[in-house]
Amino acid sequence: MPRTKGSKNRPKTTRTDYASQIAEKQESITSLTAEISSITANIDTLKVDLKEKKTALKKAEKEVASLESKKAKADAKAAEEAKKAEAEDVLKKLLASGVSADEILEKLKNKNPRKIKSVWTN
Repeated sequence: MPRTKGSKNRPKTTRTDYASQIAEKQESITSLTAEISSITANIDTLKVDLKEKKTALKKAEKEVASLESKKAKADAKAAEEAKKAEAEDVLKKLLASGVSADEILEKLKNKNPRKIKSVWTN
């Protein structure tokens, strides 16, 4: 009979405990499922917050646009009033300098600013 080669002192293979491995994996599955549900709930609350912030942003942008248009109207009105006041001042100066109202109207009808300027400087 031939002699076997190799050492006979090798350790015996241990039997693996599948039940404990299954229990460990099930615990990890349970914890991962809990984490996923927590993250999902967190995402849902963040989505709601994002939606609220977006509506608030749109509302604020509309208010800014409204205020800008009101400001532009007020600026235009103030500029018109300033022009009117300046024209009245010029008219008073011309009348005070002895220019008749008919001459002023005639020069305004001609719309020649040089003639009016020369009268203003006199």
